[in-house]
Amino acid sequence: MVSVRMIPGVNVIIDREKKKIVEKLQSGNKKNSWRTELPSVGLGRRVIEKMEDDKKNDVNWRGRCSGTVYINGSEVDGHFSLINEACSMFAHTNPLHQDVFKSVAQYEREVVAMTASMLGSKEKASGGQICGNMTSGGTESILLAVKSSRDYMKARKSITKPEIIMSESAHSAYDKAAQYFNIIIRRAPVNKEFKADLKSIQRLINKNTILIIGSAPGFPHGIIDPIKELGELASSYDICFHVDLCLGGFVLPFARKLGYPIAPFDFSVKGVTSISADVHKYGLGPKGTSVVLYRNHEIRKHQFVAVTEWTGGLYVSPTISGSRSGGMIAGAWAAMMSTGLEGYLENTRVIMEVSKKIENGIKEIPELFVIGRPDMTIVAFGSNGVNIFEVNDVMTTKGWHLNALQRPNSIHICVTLQHASVVDDFLNDLSESLKMVKKNPGPIKGGMAPMYGAAGKMPDRGIVGDLLVEFMDNSC
Repeated sequence: MVSVRMIPGVNVIIDREKKKIVEKLQSGNKKNSWRTELPSVGLGRRVIEKMEDDKKNDVNWRGRCSGTVYINGSEVDGHFSLINEACSMFAHTNPLHQDVFKSVAQYEREVVAMTASMLGSKEKASGGQICGNMTSGGTESILLAVKSSRDYMKARKSITKPEIIMSESAHSAYDKAAQYFNIIIRRAPVNKEFKADLKSIQRLINKNTILIIGSAPGFPHGIIDPIKELGELASSYDICFHVDLCLGGFVLPFARKLGYPIAPFDFSVKGVTSISADVHKYGLGPKGTSVVLYRNHEIRKHQFVAVTEWTGGLYVSPTISGSRSGGMIAGAWAAMMSTGLEGYLENTRVIMEVSKKIENGIKEIPELFVIGRPDMTIVAFGSNGVNIFEVNDVMTTKGWHLNALQRPNSIHICVTLQHASVVDDFLNDLSESLKMVKKNPGPIKGGMAPMYGAAGKMPDRGIVGDLLVEFMDNSC
């Protein structure tokens, strides 16, 4: 791969943007920057006043962000208030001490069981009962599923040089897992429908393959991979198959009940060995709550770390975290119990309808096109007539915060309950932003479009990625 710095103009962009960041950091160090030492005298309750002032500097995310905050309403009432109260009530508990905090241990078991029930546990999975744990988020759920699959396949097939196969639309958390656990990633292209390409994946299977990844849906385009066919493929080669339901876990089961044509995606599919599903997205739980599930205990036992020779006694840890806040578990349990089946059905009805309205609205704008056929609540779109990243920059000046994508160049909006009241505003602002770019093409000062190179093309690895690495190297 050619170094990103060898691409014409890239060095200039990186150096310029890096200089801005470093100068901002250095100027901030001269006066009121972040604190580097403890205050000589504690602030006491006054710290809350300080935090309230600091919070005023945050972006107004209400109804203006792609994904990000999935709960609707005000932060001081309704579901927000309920979750905050539940988290606060159990904030200082720790499920590591199950004999002490029995309530939190029970909440975790019930969150896992309720999620499993939504995702096919009633199908009587062969080989044992579906089981799992709560985690700190989708990334940890994915890391644990990959680690468990690696060790399970090592025990069964003596695979010591493990490889994972996934489509290029699969989440980058799998790359993180591969780096952490010394696993090789084999990446397959998507097909014309932007779904995992079965033939390409099959060609990559070899004696070291431990796991195939399927997304339901994929984060970039909101499109569900052919889960049933991937399951059959994994089963025929006797390898593991993980379904990434981090985004869709609390939407697809209810969309199916509402009559949407949702293809099979859960443990009802033969070959699925593990699933990840985030409660802190459409489950409306507090940030830092996800679930990882396994088809049986034989696979999940490889998730655990057990140390028997420590002088401190027997140490057994089920997740990456040792100590965890019981407040997050209690908040997730409260979210699921307070919302209930009827609540999730109604929420899904709303967000699916809003998503379709946005999709249809974008299709009516001649210069734009929708990527594939979205199955869920993400609508990705690009343009053959203008630089879509410049459109995104203009949308940012209007207060919108969308996600930039590549291959093809596009942006997407992940629809939440907060978007129900601002659909028309979004479509109007999008149309106006497009007109502005057509009338005045070229990057906006301070915008992101220049970082994607000439004609809006993102270089290999992405300049943003290189910039962030250098930023982190110089930020401490």
